[in-house]
Amino acid sequence: MTRRDKIVYWTTTGIVSAVMVFSIINFTLLDHFPFPEGGFVHLGFPAYFKAELTIAKVLGVSTLLIPAIPAKLKEFAYFGFAITLISASIAHFSRGDASISVLFVIDPLIFLGLLTVSYFYFRKMRKAAS
Repeated sequence: MTRRDKIVYWTTTGIVSAVMVFSIINFTLLDHFPFPEGGFVHLGFPAYFKAELTIAKVLGVSTLLIPAIPAKLKEFAYFGFAITLISASIAHFSRGDASISVLFVIDPLIFLGLLTVSYFYFRKMRKAAS
């Protein structure tokens, strides 16, 4: 792998991880922003799902950022984040949040694109290592 490849990989992985950490903070500590009733209530999710999703995101971010984690576990984290981002876009679209701002629907898809780039370079790194 070239130096550029490593920069692209770590930049996209860092951005996706930062977005996941931001969402953890936003839905746990700042739950009433931007929806007064709370994000999970607004989207119609049960209360227990907040804890479940928060734990999954913490584990996923840790998995992506710690180099010693086995590749199979990293692939699970990529897959889990892909489902999370697609589900976020669908949930906001279904709730009609695009009428407030289309970014509620598009943002998760942009980060899905970055996650895809990160995964592509992750696979490229694995291939180069073997």
